[in-house]
Amino acid sequence: MAEAEEQETGSLEESTDESEEEESEEEPKLKYERLSNGVTEILQKDAASCMTVHDKFLALGTHYGKVYLLDVQGNITQKFDVSPVKINQVSLDESGEHMGVCAEDGKVQVFGLYSGEEFHETFDCPIKIIAVHPHFVRSSCKQFVTGGKKGVKIFDITSKQRITNVPRDDISLRPDMYPCSLCWKDNVTLIIGWGTSVKICSVKERHANEMRDLPSRYVEIVSQFETEFYISGLAPLCDQLVVLSYVKEVSEKTEREYCARPRLDIIQPLSETCEEISSDALTVRGFQENECRDYHLEYSEGESLFYIVSPRDVVVAKERDQDDHIDWLLEKKKYEEALMAAEISQKNIKRHKILDIGLAYINHLVARGEYDIAARKCQKILGKNAALWEYEVYKFKEIGQLKAISPYLPRGDPVLKPLIYEMILHEFLESDYEGFATLIREWPGDLYNNSVIVQAVRDHLKKDSQNRTLLKTLAELYTYDKNYGNALEIYLTLRHKDVFQLIHKHNLFSSIKDKIVLLMDFDSEKAVDMLLDNEDKISIKKVVEELEDRPELQHVYLHKLFKRDHHKGQRYHEKQISLYAEFDRPNLLPFLRDSIHCPLEKALEICQQRNFVEETVYLLSRMGNSRSALKMIMEELHDVDKAIEFAKEQDDAELWEDLILYSIDKPPFITGLLNNIGTHVDPILLIHRIKEGMEIPNLRDSLVKILQDYNLQILLREGCKKILVADSLSLLKKMHRTQMKGILVDEENICESCLSPILPSDAAKPFSMVVFHCRHMFHKECLPVPSMTSPAQFCNICSAKHRGPGSAILEMKK
Repeated sequence: MAEAEEQETGSLEESTDESEEEESEEEPKLKYERLSNGVTEILQKDAASCMTVHDKFLALGTHYGKVYLLDVQGNITQKFDVSPVKINQVSLDESGEHMGVCAEDGKVQVFGLYSGEEFHETFDCPIKIIAVHPHFVRSSCKQFVTGGKKGVKIFDITSKQRITNVPRDDISLRPDMYPCSLCWKDNVTLIIGWGTSVKICSVKERHANEMRDLPSRYVEIVSQFETEFYISGLAPLCDQLVVLSYVKEVSEKTEREYCARPRLDIIQPLSETCEEISSDALTVRGFQENECRDYHLEYSEGESLFYIVSPRDVVVAKERDQDDHIDWLLEKKKYEEALMAAEISQKNIKRHKILDIGLAYINHLVARGEYDIAARKCQKILGKNAALWEYEVYKFKEIGQLKAISPYLPRGDPVLKPLIYEMILHEFLESDYEGFATLIREWPGDLYNNSVIVQAVRDHLKKDSQNRTLLKTLAELYTYDKNYGNALEIYLTLRHKDVFQLIHKHNLFSSIKDKIVLLMDFDSEKAVDMLLDNEDKISIKKVVEELEDRPELQHVYLHKLFKRDHHKGQRYHEKQISLYAEFDRPNLLPFLRDSIHCPLEKALEICQQRNFVEETVYLLSRMGNSRSALKMIMEELHDVDKAIEFAKEQDDAELWEDLILYSIDKPPFITGLLNNIGTHVDPILLIHRIKEGMEIPNLRDSLVKILQDYNLQILLREGCKKILVADSLSLLKKMHRTQMKGILVDEENICESCLSPILPSDAAKPFSMVVFHCRHMFHKECLPVPSMTSPAQFCNICSAKHRGPGSAILEMKK
């Protein structure tokens, strides 16, 4: 339950029970302020008895029979002495030009505020209520309604019929002490509060077939419920209800009943009950002495303003706006929600600024020690305001939390003063090398004075010269400062992976000519690739010279060069023989096979010295000494398969003879020869030389294989012969069909010898022509006379071009 306390500079009456004031986490729905100025002056001498609200002004009735017109600030604009007794009710028409007043002495007056028009009526009993026709200003609407204290009657002024009578539920309550409260929610919904009961009545149209002698409208009670306290006033608020309640409580000390502070509740009506939305206890002047009848609730429909009227006080309640909502959030230290609310409603708030709320939020987080969150919020709250950023950085410095704000500092738009960034870098350099290195990597180098930071790092390296983090960071600073030589030297010392990227990016090849060994030691693969890709910047000769004292690295470089191009490093091929022999024998034989610049004698000498049999065999065969090569295979390697393979490659009968002679007394070799010799040498030559009685492993299988190979060869030859005959016959038939076809001869054809038309211009003249299968045509007299030994004629053109005989196929005469 929210407690609404209104404070003024003057003395206020204190609550009888301060213990009732409790803090609530639930935000109140309404805010309150006293109506002061002229109202204060009036209520010092008189007491308020009633009030009515117009869009333009207020009308306040008093116990001394006076009516005051007030502006919305409570200033007096007009005063009327109406009666010597208490004013019970004041009513205004819609225009605000006519006012009706009823008093305790039974007198009723309606008069124009700005004209001399006036109406009087006197009753013999007190008149409690008056209502002036909304359009009283019109001549046809000079009507008003009055009422007493006995009951609620609903009257249809159109049909001039009473629709219904709504009796009070609790007749034990004196109507003069607990008067009825009425308000219209809309044109057809009337809300009645009496005692502790609330009824919501709906005026409805009656169907024509139900009319008979009944009124055309009827009233249905759509909701009825009881409240905890006595009702002093009602007002609608959208689909909810505002209720002013008179409260009596029992003292725990004296067990006597006393008047407590009145309550203003917002409730949600249901069919048979209600739901409380908010409840505020109001401290009004003199509440201890007031009765239920002394309170009134008036409201302004257009602005959702509610006026709580008591004899010595007038309090205005209004719906809380977004500024009030933010006030409450800030009071409860809910800064995140306050900031979000301000951002959402920034066009509507008047008293708050997003920046001010944000700064308050940062200060609150810092005060609670939540430095990282506070620093992170700076990005959103401070935005692009460089001055505020710098101010906050110094605040974080004062509390020793520069590290907390460093990740969130702006690095462009805005850019802070270099001193700010340097201050943070020095803080990290003193206590956190890794954090310092991270900032150097992440921050653009133009944010701070690079030379200042370089000097600071060098000073620290004097104390810890081998610190890899500081060395790497110094290299990065040198790189930004374009001092690439120093950066490269550090990277090489550290064997850092970025060294090759640095060289490529900044074209530092002139700086590494004397550092090739270091680069190779670090990563020979990358170093060789880089050197070979940039031969125009560092020559092959220079690299080989630099690696002279490191032959193993020299071999790696030359080997990759040879793989890329067999000719570029030809001047080093002789050197490479020794390098391959020393460091990479598996690639020696492929090198010897692929290189055409390698001196064979030198290679043979090295291979013989090192007893490299395979390489020696290759070199001997390449130099033409195949018999020595074969002998070495058989005597050194004892590998019959390799010897046979070598003999097959050379395809030399003498080699086969040597192989047979060497193998004739070695049964395993004979088996190998029998299995593989069949397709190259007649196996009979080997079989005849086998000594009688020699035991040869798998001889039967070898002989079977020879016979199978022979049969296979016979089958292959027969198959090839059949294919050849079939193809020849097919081609002969095709040629015959082609030669049997006719050939068109017309006036466009010419004699290939004399180049004149083949047909005579005069068709009556006799002519003779020869057409060959190649489609060349001649006059018969243009062809040479065939000899007696070779009567066949051939095309002169095709014969000259060696295209074949081109024999004649047609001779025409006429």
